[in-house]
Amino acid sequence: MENIQEKQTYSMPRIGDKAPDFTAKTTKGDIKLSNYAEGKWIVMFSHPADFTPVCTTEMSGFAQRKSEFDALNTELIGLSIDSIHAHLGWVNNVKKNTGVYFDFPIIADLDMKVSKLYGMLQPNESETAAVRAVFFIDPEKKIRLIMYYPLNVGRNMDEILRALEALQTSDKYKVAMPLDWKKGDKVIIPPPKTLAEMEAREADDSIEKIDFYLAKKNLN
Repeated sequence: MENIQEKQTYSMPRIGDKAPDFTAKTTKGDIKLSNYAEGKWIVMFSHPADFTPVCTTEMSGFAQRKSEFDALNTELIGLSIDSIHAHLGWVNNVKKNTGVYFDFPIIADLDMKVSKLYGMLQPNESETAAVRAVFFIDPEKKIRLIMYYPLNVGRNMDEILRALEALQTSDKYKVAMPLDWKKGDKVIIPPPKTLAEMEAREADDSIEKIDFYLAKKNLN
């Protein structure tokens, strides 16, 4: 009888969980997540491997739009299952060939510790390369949003920035975001919880009322 070895699966943190802590070597020195970027948001993203085409476009996209993440009080952290030497060589190669500089830490996860901790290793896709995961971590080190892409599909940088801004806007104004929301669009205000609140809403001409439970307003 053929001996079939089951592939090992790794758990992944969920939205609302405290981000699993780790210490790791990066292209900008050692970091410990729990005391890194205090008071800031973190967008941590994995890529399958250095010196690969799709990953190069993605990392270049993060680098080219880093000022937009800076403006949103957000630090970037990259990761792949490669060595520091491979990371440094890749950073130098891309800078030399395109002028784009990956000026953010890239974790060298050769022992796969962080990849396994965050469920970035998914054996049915690959046992040795991290899938394209994105974790949005707030200043309290809580995971707020998770995106996963397969090895052969690049991410959408506009959506990553839109989602980050939506999370921050929701936190600040205690509102929700409708389909395709982007900065400047109307937001959804919480539904009334009492008859008095419902009557007050019906009398409020400053908001767009689709129904008593669904109403939008401008933030400005």
